[in-house]
Amino acid sequence: MSPRISTSASPPRSSTRARALLAPLASASLLALAACSGGVASGNAGQGGGEGFEYGAFQSEVDAILEDLEPITLKFQPSAASENTAMAAGGVALAELIEERSGGKITVDVTWGQAIAGYDSVHDALEDGRLDLAYTLPIYDPAEFKAFNDLSTTTALLPSSPFVGEMLPLAVYKDLGWTNDELLASFTDRGLTPLTPFLSSATYYTTCTEPAETLESWHGNQTRIASTAQDVMIRDIGATPVSMEYTETYEALQRGTVDCNLGPTAATVESGVLEVAPHVGYMTESSFPRVGASYLAGSSFE
Repeated sequence: MSPRISTSASPPRSSTRARALLAPLASASLLALAACSGGVASGNAGQGGGEGFEYGAFQSEVDAILEDLEPITLKFQPSAASENTAMAAGGVALAELIEERSGGKITVDVTWGQAIAGYDSVHDALEDGRLDLAYTLPIYDPAEFKAFNDLSTTTALLPSSPFVGEMLPLAVYKDLGWTNDELLASFTDRGLTPLTPFLSSATYYTTCTEPAETLESWHGNQTRIASTAQDVMIRDIGATPVSMEYTETYEALQRGTVDCNLGPTAATVESGVLEVAPHVGYMTESSFPRVGASYLAGSSFE
């Protein structure tokens, strides 16, 4: 069963009960939920709530709970620009597994390329019902999501290597996210439900329009960054940090507004940055702080 592709920004019709049952459906396809309890708090049936099920429950148990559920469509905005890009696999898998686990009663309407809400407004879209599920980057608002920003900063302590350096944060930071009360409250206080409160990105690399291989070559360099911790680190090597969303980076490099980009490989490849900034560099003894992300459900989710 393939998820629908949509370019519409109209809010979906939905029911509270379907959303109450979505948490374990999503947990079946998000590794973050494998380490936490997979049950959903039961709600009052008269108020649209429903009994949940445990992570890993037999499909027959799920089918029995969903027997009386009316079909519902959920609007989901993943991270990728389209279903054909390098970052699309996770969003496609999440949508397909929710639909499969629900026996087709829950349809996931996927909108690519941040067409409904950019990263600067995606949390508002989740609050007002334009989106039901979304991949978000709370790091872009460090004042509101202080705990998230602090947790992202600590990723500078991770090893920089192609295997351990990539796998370690996936496990460690999912656990840290679920046990950080301040981080969780930053979402729930806005009426949002974290499905993955902190998803650590891959290692950050520099991609530059010209080679930047010595400390001197960084002096005066304009480098696009995505977090306050990266801001400090780039200043320390004599460069000038420029804060912008990664979706704007290609044109900035093409126009010469910035000289380098600091970003993870998947986003770098997806955005085409290597076409205009082909010179790649990486840390060998320490690590650039990574930018974490979150998968969140909207305000009507229980």
